[in-house]
Amino acid sequence: MSVSSGPIGASLTQEILSSLGLANKAAAWGTLGTLRTFLSFSVDKDVQKLLKAITGQGVEHSTIVDVLTNRSREQRQLISRAFQERTKQDLLKSLQAALSGDLEKIVVALLRPAAQSDAQELRTALKASGSAGDVALEILATRAAPRLQECLAVYKHDFQVEAEEDIRTETNGILQDLLLALSKGGRESYSGVIDYNLEEQDVQALQQTGGSSTAGHWVLIFTQRSPEHLIRVFDQYRRCTGRELEDAVRNCFHGDAQWALLSLASIMRNTALYFADKLHQALQETEPDFQVLTRVLVSRSEIDLLSIRAEYKKKFGKSLYSSLQETVRGDCHSALLALCRAEDI
Repeated sequence: MSVSSGPIGASLTQEILSSLGLANKAAAWGTLGTLRTFLSFSVDKDVQKLLKAITGQGVEHSTIVDVLTNRSREQRQLISRAFQERTKQDLLKSLQAALSGDLEKIVVALLRPAAQSDAQELRTALKASGSAGDVALEILATRAAPRLQECLAVYKHDFQVEAEEDIRTETNGILQDLLLALSKGGRESYSGVIDYNLEEQDVQALQQTGGSSTAGHWVLIFTQRSPEHLIRVFDQYRRCTGRELEDAVRNCFHGDAQWALLSLASIMRNTALYFADKLHQALQETEPDFQVLTRVLVSRSEIDLLSIRAEYKKKFGKSLYSSLQETVRGDCHSALLALCRAEDI
């Protein structure tokens, strides 16, 4: 039986927009990202600024950071094309020659098209010994379907192999099954209609334990169902069994399979919190993990970084901006802070 349903509880987005001082601005530019289209954008002026920054006496890091972190990805692509037309030089290569270290990597991430950045990150993760699952799962599970399909198309074009083939080669077991299923981009969209029969079937399937067929149920449910449906399944599972679904994962699975299913559950429950945890972990290392910081801050800067910041402060008791300010040193300091934005969350 299926019945219509209104919104289930106040979403984090609604909570942020109703309670933060930044609410009106967020509503005005229509995104929970920290970066938005620069209204006074002049591609000619930006080309001139960047050209002067890399050809003058000494590289003007502050100018490069200011321009690239205050423009949307679409505007940065326009700047790149205009720079090529006016100077006959590739902007990315020119900046790479002028910069080094972590700042260079941030600039590369800012200037590459989103799908190309995702494809490169995915390829690097799959080919790096022992680290395929984390980044691959993040990209395949959190990118919107159109962006994921573009990423996989770029992957095939740039590396002359399907991402699916590399997943089969570099991973195994349930982790491989999860990544392959996610790469199909077949997750259902929420229609606004609750399917109680399917909800009950999924809860019953997840209560079964043992055997490869059981693992198949977990893979199908975790990779095909909409987040809204899964949250109801998680809640119903707790009501029926008296324990959280994550406890069942810890009891029934081990190694990569356990880690991957727990990560997917975290993403489905609250994507912003998942990324907040990632950023916090990256800042807790002996040396900050700039690869994680750069990937998350750049990739989410026009999507939901405000939500991530809110979850970060709620869980860890201090703002993401303050954490970055206290932990990050070097040339990339100003770039990461600019992406985060100095607001009260």
